[in-house]
Amino acid sequence: MSAYHRLRRQRAERAPSAARRILAAPAIALLAALALAAPAAAGIPSVYTGAATNVSYASATVTGALNPNGSNTSYYFQYGQTNRYGGQSAIANAGAGIHTFDVSLALSGLQPLTVYHYRLVTVNGAGPAIGFDRTFITTKVPLSLAILAAPDPIAYGSSIVVQGTLSGTENGGREVVLQANAFPFTSGFQNLGNPELTTATGGFSFPVLGLTTVTQFRVATTTKPAIVSPVAVAAVAVRVASHVARTHRPHRARIFGTVSPAEDGMQIAILRITHGRGVLVGGTVLRHLDATSSSFSRVVPVRAGIYRVLVRVTNGAQVSSYGQPLAIR
Repeated sequence: MSAYHRLRRQRAERAPSAARRILAAPAIALLAALALAAPAAAGIPSVYTGAATNVSYASATVTGALNPNGSNTSYYFQYGQTNRYGGQSAIANAGAGIHTFDVSLALSGLQPLTVYHYRLVTVNGAGPAIGFDRTFITTKVPLSLAILAAPDPIAYGSSIVVQGTLSGTENGGREVVLQANAFPFTSGFQNLGNPELTTATGGFSFPVLGLTTVTQFRVATTTKPAIVSPVAVAAVAVRVASHVARTHRPHRARIFGTVSPAEDGMQIAILRITHGRGVLVGGTVLRHLDATSSSFSRVVPVRAGIYRVLVRVTNGAQVSSYGQPLAIR
């Protein structure tokens, strides 16, 4: 073979190799670009059960943290009185990020002085992740007092009962005392009678005999610091004894009577009761009778019906009151 033909053959053999190298270069670049663009393989989420906060006798907030690790992730809290839980929050979406963030859930309707278990649970396409079990203890129900004075109002010199309930954890067998502050309310509250113990359910009852002036009452525990109830006011109404007598004049009658305690100068209204309402037919003022009572007397026009006497008291020690119904035929 001549030198010319050998040269042409060598060139022909080298040409395909060069072409292959030229074609391969773009393919390598493309594969590299695809490799850079492809995401790293997503993993199961990271999860951490945090501490409970704002714990009270009926509620608490449970917390935690999670990282979706690049895959769309959901999460929820499990909670209950054992590590079998039994309660579960609504499922929430945590997204598909790659950063850790905090989550929380407010629990309500809990029982006081009770241990609760909880944990944070997450799940994505790679699988679930479960946080450690943690616990918290709800607090006692704070003690509180509510009272009622009955009946109200009462007639002058009558008796009432101040009763109520001590609510809260360990409310049974607690010592409570009745306190009173009588009109004009300048002496302050003073203990009235002896303390007593609440019942197993926290109930108590204090009888008060012969009440003569409007009085504020409250009940307090004997502990320090004391738990004190709101104030209940017992209104004492004047006691009215009223009577009716005929006169010599037609369609006239004398309405008379007494009021205790003495309320000299206070106004008297004589009313005819019509359809449940009082219509004024006459009036007068109370006059001195003795140290304990005042009297009144007034002739008024009458016709068949029911009449009542209203004593209007404004001194603050007692309150206004009606006499018994008087029937005139």
